[in-house]
Amino acid sequence: MENDGPRASAHSGTSRPAITETCLDLLGSIPEPMARFLDVLRGEDDFLVVSHYNPDGDALGSMAAMGHVLRALGKRYALYNVSGVHQAFSWLDMSAPVQTALPLADGFVPRWTIVLDSGDTARVGAEMAAALRPEATLNIDHHLKNPLYGTVNWVDTRMSSVGEMVALVALALGLELSGPLGEAVYLAIVSDTGSFSYGSTSHRAMALGAEIIRLGLDPSAFTDKFQNNWSHGRLKLFSEALHKAVFHCHGKVGVIRVTREMFARTGTTPFDTDGMVNYLRRVRDVLVAVIMREEGDGTVKFSLRSKGTTNVQAAAGHLGGGGHRNAAGGIIPGTLDQTERVLITTVCTHLGLEVPDWDALPGAGGAEGAGGGRG
Repeated sequence: MENDGPRASAHSGTSRPAITETCLDLLGSIPEPMARFLDVLRGEDDFLVVSHYNPDGDALGSMAAMGHVLRALGKRYALYNVSGVHQAFSWLDMSAPVQTALPLADGFVPRWTIVLDSGDTARVGAEMAAALRPEATLNIDHHLKNPLYGTVNWVDTRMSSVGEMVALVALALGLELSGPLGEAVYLAIVSDTGSFSYGSTSHRAMALGAEIIRLGLDPSAFTDKFQNNWSHGRLKLFSEALHKAVFHCHGKVGVIRVTREMFARTGTTPFDTDGMVNYLRRVRDVLVAVIMREEGDGTVKFSLRSKGTTNVQAAAGHLGGGGHRNAAGGIIPGTLDQTERVLITTVCTHLGLEVPDWDALPGAGGAEGAGGGRG
């Protein structure tokens, strides 16, 4: 729990910086769920901030940013993520220790739980999901099909990231997007927009990024911390997995497989697959890029990435997953071979593409080919 140390100072409501007016104007009138969330932040105390397991840059960045907002308001709060913070993000100022188990340290008992970037309660882990009280849960998210599991549900699929939403909260409260708060927001936005290159990038997201840079963030130094820090093992993992990529549906669907043995050979972890699928999306004719990652519990985690108007969220949803139009995923029980058949059949069916004749393919739905085409 973080309740000591200096507090960030807030601007008065009569002298907000121009970026505040610009970004809030781009939002339009403050939506009712955001207004309710702001009311709770102003009037209540004892918050627990939670984000989804295996957190990416948006989950960690938005959680850190929310921590800095609460600290600036002088609130008592704690941070929780069942997976903790990967060492690759050790440079990020989280504002408070990130706890990984319940009950929380020091006997802290939250009155309110702020759940960030979690399309459903299962995403926060079984222990936390069981502890959530809907009447005291503040659900802030930008995923399609969010089931609205809180007493306040600010869910806006137009937002580039949850970090963007936290930035708007900070601005509405008169806070400046500088220092650790600004860097956390920048991490969240950059992560979910592919450094301002995905379809989720909006002029508001760009304006927020520009303001954070104006207030002192060095994009080059940030990139060195966030992206230019690969291990040799990660490079070997990418090389092996991409070399064995295969293609279905006349090259329109590309597939990467990552096995437990690959992790062992290269000394890497599932975290090191982050961003791998995007390299396959860069192939000219590929509409959908797929990565399947073998878990240790008899399941396979899959991620789908698409171009333009190609919607992969529906296919992921059909298999119990979720996400966005161009980025979705989920978990399927079974082997890699079984998952590839089910997953690619579902994707092709939803997109109106020819379903592969699995029995006629080399390896019958699972042969690893050195860049070979299938279907």
